[in-house]
Amino acid sequence: MSIFDETLTMNNGLKIPKMALGIWEIPDDQTPKAVEEGKLRTIGVPSFEKEDLDNLMQNSSTKPAVNQILVHIGETPMNLIDYIQGNDIVVEAFSPIAHGAPLNDPKIKKMANKYGVTVSQLCIRYDWQLNCVVLPKSANPAHMKSNAEIDFVISDEDMDKLKKFTPVDYGKAGVFPVFGGKL
Repeated sequence: MSIFDETLTMNNGLKIPKMALGIWEIPDDQTPKAVEEGKLRTIGVPSFEKEDLDNLMQNSSTKPAVNQILVHIGETPMNLIDYIQGNDIVVEAFSPIAHGAPLNDPKIKKMANKYGVTVSQLCIRYDWQLNCVVLPKSANPAHMKSNAEIDFVISDEDMDKLKKFTPVDYGKAGVFPVFGGKL
């Protein structure tokens, strides 16, 4: 049985592949065929660097619609973002609040106060102004509501300052607070 035979039937009768938040891995040799057959409308890729995207686009008939990469204050790979967007691929920013690292940073707090917003809102708006799709993760309804309230504009001068923030070294993924570790 192919991975594409595992479907859910929607209320309108349309069958779609079973998917969930996270990575849905498809064997490389099945992906272009699935797009050609209409089983997938498009594909997205996780954490592809320029070389990975070049390889995919040169050796496949399928161009990804989205590349999900780590983008936040202190981790702003502008060369990669520009390259992805220059190829008409959407950048999806994961971990826009940097696993909570900026929440206690005095410089970021000061800038958030300047705009009358929370640090989380500043972080989300920062990625938004980089023309990234931003998907902050929260199970808290109040945080979800607050995360959507980014109707302010960070000045060009402040965007430049935020782009130059020192990268946060998280170490191994297992120590990310989201995975039970501590900063």
